[in-house]
Amino acid sequence: MKLAAIDIGSNAARLLISEVVENSNEKPVFLKINLIRVPLRLGFDVFDTGSISEGKEQMLLQTIKAYKHLLNAYNVKHVIACATSAMRDAKNAKEIIQKVKKETQLDIDVISGDFEATLIYENHIADKMNKEHSYLYIDVGGGSTELTFFTEGKISFKKSFNIGTIRILKNMVSDQTWDEMKDFIKINIKEGKKTTAIGSGGNINKVFSLSKRKDGKPLSIETLRDYHKELSNVSVYERIMLYNLREDRADVIVPALFIYLNVMKWANCEEIYVPKIGLADGLIQHLFKSLKKDN
Repeated sequence: MKLAAIDIGSNAARLLISEVVENSNEKPVFLKINLIRVPLRLGFDVFDTGSISEGKEQMLLQTIKAYKHLLNAYNVKHVIACATSAMRDAKNAKEIIQKVKKETQLDIDVISGDFEATLIYENHIADKMNKEHSYLYIDVGGGSTELTFFTEGKISFKKSFNIGTIRILKNMVSDQTWDEMKDFIKINIKEGKKTTAIGSGGNINKVFSLSKRKDGKPLSIETLRDYHKELSNVSVYERIMLYNLREDRADVIVPALFIYLNVMKWANCEEIYVPKIGLADGLIQHLFKSLKKDN
């Protein structure tokens, strides 16, 4: 069975196409067939003006049309499409979603931050890790950061904060919002079990790639601090040239590291695992469960 997920974020829109292989005696295996990313950067409009501009609207529409062609080419029958922080804040989101529906027949759901955190957890990475530890999922996007805390074999909390890379670049994250995140983490993550972070998002994946660490090995908080300092000390252009970063990655990677470092410090996390998961992966898992339930 082929499934697809479209994730329309504040920085980029992604299409993930996966094939699910089922065996009656084992858990289903999810094989990634294709992952496409288009840097729409909707947040640069929304966090400035409160709306998506006509130019960005056309880029979004053309992107979804292209994704629709790919879905047809891969003969994908089941697809789920969601939008996150930028579309949550955009005053004209409903109008744009109606246009997309009219021209592509695809429905886009604007999901809440808490549900976004739930979808990240759908990958169940922590279930396969050391049961003696607690795990804090940290998903950093352009408009928001989602936290999910897994301890004693179950989710203890899930919480979304309007702290994202584009919001930071636009100087739109107040000290009060940072304090709210800090206080929430310190109140809800008690000292006891060791807490290990699990990171998702394009920026932490890029840092992991730059580190040349073997898959399955964690990054230390000291390593993240080193990269934050190193990348902060050069211009966006120099980041592109020295680290082979795309422009739409080079400007957001420093604020992303700043978010991960703060969250890890407040949660007393010494290490972060980077298992190459994202919202689109969680959407695929969610879609599969929904289809099985309907059947």
